[in-house]
Amino acid sequence: MSKPDKDTLSRMDELESRLAFQDDLIENLNEVISRQDREILNLVQKLKELDGRINDLAASAAAPGGSMEQEVPPHY
Repeated sequence: MSKPDKDTLSRMDELESRLAFQDDLIENLNEVISRQDREILNLVQKLKELDGRINDLAASAAAPGGSMEQEVPPHY
């Protein structure tokens, strides 16, 4: 087996460097995606809660004697 020349060693060093950089980049991207997934789940839960509140307010306003019937328009 022959000994690798300088060009081959240089190319291998470059490839190893790129691989290390890509591994680091992939790990960082994975962390960002995981954080964003948690944030999205949290936002979806809050949106569901707000939707429930809006539905409750709409139902109470539509009921006889609801707050919309008792409220005086702002121009009076």
